[in-house]
Amino acid sequence: MFTGLIETQGIVTRVERVDGGARLEIYAPEFGRDMAIGDSVAVDGACLTVVQFVRGAFLVDVSGETLDKTTLGRIQQGAKVNLERALRLSDRLGGHLVTGHIDGVGKLVQRHRAENSSVYQFQLPADALDFVVAKGSIAIDGISLTVAQIRGTSVAVAVIPHTEQLTTLGEKPIGSPVNVEIDVMAKYVQRFVEMYAGGGEAHAQDRRGLGDLLREFSDGGR
Repeated sequence: MFTGLIETQGIVTRVERVDGGARLEIYAPEFGRDMAIGDSVAVDGACLTVVQFVRGAFLVDVSGETLDKTTLGRIQQGAKVNLERALRLSDRLGGHLVTGHIDGVGKLVQRHRAENSSVYQFQLPADALDFVVAKGSIAIDGISLTVAQIRGTSVAVAVIPHTEQLTTLGEKPIGSPVNVEIDVMAKYVQRFVEMYAGGGEAHAQDRRGLGDLLREFSDGGR
């Protein structure tokens, strides 16, 4: 679990295709000093596992599914990536709960200055729009952002200079693909509505199944 508050940027120093997946070497010497093999790290928002350390860099394995569903499938040597270590239970939750499981790839379609921040507009995957609300949270390339406005099939967010400097957003060209993760709480709400607010036999079966489980739990398995 992550917060969407990026700690630093790393540089991809090697991309090796292996067994339908890939191994990435990411140079980030200060960032890696507090990590161990087996730790989870968000790379442009995708949750990956550290498998090795080499001269100020760390290595992660990327599955074929992750390559297909995220921007990591087209990443090149020399690319900059946003990095965040996994959340500790004692940490402050300054952003929002981010799982590191990417829901799809969107696109940066517009950027312009507005007073003391920049407004970014991102085209979202069609199946992600139902989960987005104004003033709600969304993670773009692992960055926790607040939705300022929904414009058709895209969203606008305000980004302060600090975030632009700390992350890859400020250097990203218009048209660039981005990893999108919708707020996990929105997924739970939709699931709840599907199960309990809908009609039909399938929903009734779902309700009976959940009730049976709750009764078993309350009876202590008797």
